[in-house]
Amino acid sequence: MTQRFQDKVMVVTGAAQGIGRCVAERAFAEGATLFLIDRSPLVFEVAEALNDGTRIATAMLADLEQWSSTHSTIEKITQQAGRIDILINNVGGTIWAMPFSEYNEEQIEAEIRRSLFPGLWGCRAVLPTMIAQGSGAIVNVSSVATRGVHRIPYSAAKGGINALTQSLAFEVAEHGIRVNATAPGGTEAPVRKIPRNNATASPTAQQEAWYQRVVDQTCETSFMHRYGTLQEQAAAILFLASDEASYITGTVIPVAGGDLG
Repeated sequence: MTQRFQDKVMVVTGAAQGIGRCVAERAFAEGATLFLIDRSPLVFEVAEALNDGTRIATAMLADLEQWSSTHSTIEKITQQAGRIDILINNVGGTIWAMPFSEYNEEQIEAEIRRSLFPGLWGCRAVLPTMIAQGSGAIVNVSSVATRGVHRIPYSAAKGGINALTQSLAFEVAEHGIRVNATAPGGTEAPVRKIPRNNATASPTAQQEAWYQRVVDQTCETSFMHRYGTLQEQAAAILFLASDEASYITGTVIPVAGGDLG
């Protein structure tokens, strides 16, 4: 196993499950000093599973949709570790799947809070530290759903992540900071232990049909006509986070089997 992240302090958000957990596992195996942030206590189980008796991954609870929580958590990490070399902004994800005309005001705002603000707040919180040290790498997790059906508020939020990535990269390159993003397509993952929408009732036939349209469109627009794996997503994220991508910034890389979003 290569050690691309030896002596690197890496922060991974949304690390309790899915892509974030896979990134954490791979980065730890490659030598990273890891800080894992999530608002679910499941993140402590991830850290405990990684800790091998000689190296420790640190789990922290925070609501990254809120600036105060994000800022205070990043400050704690900086004080404890002395620096932050890499930030993986992974929090986000579709909460509901339905035609835009069916969303209400609260649902639209919730989608934007979930998939745009954690990236904005994460970047803003980590910048003072990275600017002071004159180096850093930020990888935002976007989505090819910027062009997709039945997820318009989520699409808008991820379009914002793309704009954040490109504009911020332009602004902070002079400080030795790279900012990139991956745009995952559909990804096979274990059933979420905590559903994004906290639904207690079973979905209706109409809701299942709307979601199936998302699945169908995802496979139709991928050249490879399949979902990706967690490992395929994590590999692209960690490439951009590593020094192997030292001359890449302001770039959004689709990881979707040919679908460019």
